[in-house]
Amino acid sequence: MLLLAQGSKIWPRLWPLRPRAPPRTLGGEAPGTRSRASSGQGSPRGPRLHTRLLVTALFGAGLGGAWLAAKTEKEQRRRQQRTEALRQAAVGQGDFSLLDHRGQPRCKADFRGQWVLMYFGFTHCPDICPDELEKLVRVVQRLEAEPGLPLVQPIFISVDPERDDVAAMARYVQDFHPRLLGLTGSAEQVAQVSRSYRVYYSAGPKDEDQDYIVDHSIAIYLLNPDGLFTDYYGRGRSTEQIADSVKQHMGTFHSILS
Repeated sequence: MLLLAQGSKIWPRLWPLRPRAPPRTLGGEAPGTRSRASSGQGSPRGPRLHTRLLVTALFGAGLGGAWLAAKTEKEQRRRQQRTEALRQAAVGQGDFSLLDHRGQPRCKADFRGQWVLMYFGFTHCPDICPDELEKLVRVVQRLEAEPGLPLVQPIFISVDPERDDVAAMARYVQDFHPRLLGLTGSAEQVAQVSRSYRVYYSAGPKDEDQDYIVDHSIAIYLLNPDGLFTDYYGRGRSTEQIADSVKQHMGTFHSILS
C-alpha cells in the first residue's frame, strides 16, 4: 500500500515526460510530411538525367571505338605475320615454261603487273576441280564488278600432262570464263611448276577403259603483280572470303620491283 501510494505521487510527475504527438494540420498530416512528399527530392531532375545519359553514351562510344581499333590492328598484325610466313615458305620461286590453251608459250614473267588466281587440277576431274574453278571464277567476277579494282587473271594449270594437251585444255576452259587461261606442258614442265608451288599430285591406277583419277593438292593461289606468291585459299574458303582477302592484299600492296 505504501508503494502504491508513493507510486501515485510519482506518476503525476512522470506524466509530462511522455512524448507529445505532433500537432495535426488541416489535412490531418503532420507538419513537414507534405513538404517532403511534394518537394520531389527523390526523383532526378531533367537536365541532370540528360547529362548522365550523354556521358554514358559517350563512354560507350569510346569503348566501342577502342575495341574496333584494337580489332583492326590485330587483323593487320595477323595478315602481316601470315604474309611473312608465306614468304619464308619460298612458294612459287623461280620461273616456269608452259603452253597455254592456244598453243602459245607462257612463263611467269608474262603475268608480271597482274594479280593472278591460279588453280592446279585436271580436265577429267569429276567434281572437285569444276567446283573449285567455278568458285575461282565467281571471285574474279565479284572483283570485276567493283569499280577501281584491277583485273585478276584466272589460270588453270594441268597436273595431267598425259591427257591434257592444248586441245583438251581449250575445250575445258571455255566452259568457265572467257579470260580463264589453261596451261599445260610436258611431264617434266608440269613437275617443275608443281614443285615450285608445293603442289602434290599422283596419278592413280588405270581401269579397263584406261581412265584414272589424279590425286592432287586442292588450293587456289594468289600471286601479286610482282609475280610473288601472296596467299592461298583451301577448299573451305567461300567466294566472299576469298574476294575480301584479295581486296585486302590489293589495298596493302607495295611493289618491291619498282
